Amino acid sequence: MQSPFEVLGVDPGADEDEIRRAYRQRAKETHPDQGGTRRQFRLVKAAYEELSAGSGRDWDEVATDEDGETLDRTESHVEYLDYDVLVEQGWSLDDEDLFAKAGRVRFADAAHGSFVVEGDDSVLEAAEAAGFDWPFSCRGGACANCAVAVVDGQMELFHDHVLPEELTDRGIMLSCIGTPVTSEMKLVFNVKHLPELEEHLLPPRPS
Repeated sequence: MQSPFEVLGVDPGADEDEIRRAYRQRAKETHPDQGGTRRQFRLVKAAYEELSAGSGRDWDEVATDEDGETLDRTESHVEYLDYDVLVEQGWSLDDEDLFAKAGRVRFADAAHGSFVVEGDDSVLEAAEAAGFDWPFSCRGGACANCAVAVVDGQMELFHDHVLPEELTDRGIMLSCIGTPVTSEMKLVFNVKHLPELEEHLLPPRPS
């Protein structure tokens, strides 16, 4: 994962004025109206906010698996399942055979299937690129409308967000700012109606 200094193109010893100037320049370069992407623009904004807040995060940290091996973020195969399916079938998020059960039932592609997340794309961006209409609102980690439950694999959230640690420890993540860091991942999307997420919801924006 790039450090905020690398994202803005400044040295770790840069002062506030240098950081501010670099942010303005990078924001112009990465803005979607100037040929950039939403993710690039959000990364620049998040990097500036981190440096402005004087975050103590160790940005030299890299994602590793349980054996300490560096995780390959080039491509990730994501299998998804709609939370509405769990409600209809009476299944539970805690069921270890959840995806095996789903595989034995013929659901519509919108409810169960897979897609590939490439590079640093967020899960939400990849789902939309695959033609799916997943719920979201802010796209910036400020609400829980796009929340997913990671059942298998790992996801990294690239800047601060509204979810408390007790939820992320359970695998509840935000797909708009979440990028897989394992080559395979299983997740349940559309979990925004979980009672513990209710206070973090915003009115949905039109797709």
